[in-house]
Amino acid sequence: MLRATVGVTSVPLAGAAGQGPRPLYYDLSRYRVHADALDEIQGTGSEMSLVNAAHGRSEHTSAVHPTGESEAGGRRGLREVIGAYAALAKPRVIELLLVTTIPAMFLAGREIPSPWLVLATLVGGTMAAGSANALNCVIDADIDKVMKRTRRRPLVRDSVPRRNALIFGVALGVASFGLLYATVNLLSAVLAVVTILFYIFVYTLLLKRRTPQNVVWGGAAGCMPVVIGWAAVTGTVEWPAFVMFGVVFFWTPPHTWALAMRYREDYERAGVPMLPVVATPRHVAKQILVYSWVMVAWTLLLVPATSWLYTAFAVLSGAWFLFYAHRLYRGVVRGEKTKPMALFHRSNTYLMIVFVAIAVDAAIGLPVLGLPF
Repeated sequence: MLRATVGVTSVPLAGAAGQGPRPLYYDLSRYRVHADALDEIQGTGSEMSLVNAAHGRSEHTSAVHPTGESEAGGRRGLREVIGAYAALAKPRVIELLLVTTIPAMFLAGREIPSPWLVLATLVGGTMAAGSANALNCVIDADIDKVMKRTRRRPLVRDSVPRRNALIFGVALGVASFGLLYATVNLLSAVLAVVTILFYIFVYTLLLKRRTPQNVVWGGAAGCMPVVIGWAAVTGTVEWPAFVMFGVVFFWTPPHTWALAMRYREDYERAGVPMLPVVATPRHVAKQILVYSWVMVAWTLLLVPATSWLYTAFAVLSGAWFLFYAHRLYRGVVRGEKTKPMALFHRSNTYLMIVFVAIAVDAAIGLPVLGLPF
């Protein structure tokens, strides 16, 4: 056991067990160390423990020099910083958005679009989504601290200063507009900015903490990638884009409420009035079922713009998803132990099937069914 006292400029540190004292000193005056922070440091490798404590680091942090640089030449620190900023952008959420953007671009031209156009649209869209997510992290840092699901986010762990996260989010938004305007078109760039503003001001600031309908209307931001993808190819927005928008719009409540059923206590502790927090499980399961039926029916509105291939996948995957939505509802009604996260993961699979079917259908170029009249 070692003890350090405030005011001591140099502290001799004992060696490992079985060794004598080692002539190694660290200047603690630079760190403004408090005695309670260094009161008890145990075990071998005490030099690392003392310096980490002086920096406010955990015992698992790698050793640092008094200059603050790691012994690996700062490379690990750089990776950690990059990882923290990447986490602000919530890349797992962005992946789902990209799944809907590419098929929308395929359907817009009923062919495989230019790879360069797809790349530019995806990069610009990713930057826009990352901007919205980073700014969301800044605003919601207080509730992220009390939710188990989000307590490892960068701002909660102080991996990124809040001011830097704000600048990062704004910079990503500006860069996304510039890139889309320069490489795609003005309409897609404007739609990207509108999406960021809607997500921040309408969903995060206005709806999220005030109403259980937050994800219903606020979820419209997550529907915009299909519209941006369509606009990137055509320079306009036509009815199939709005149908795809509707598919994601009606998909969002069952997807999010299933997650919220699992993390109900988290949302309640944070004061976020998600539907599972303010309503009974039976009511939530019923709403999930209703929105699931509307979602599946809405996918069929795209039949006139596609072929029999998409129609078959839309019907079969819709029946598959509805089976599990009904099973969740029956389980809740009967008072059985249910697994809402199973429906949450299946909702991701369902959306992927529908939009991959859209892309394949357009790429193959099968005859469009058209309207029956």
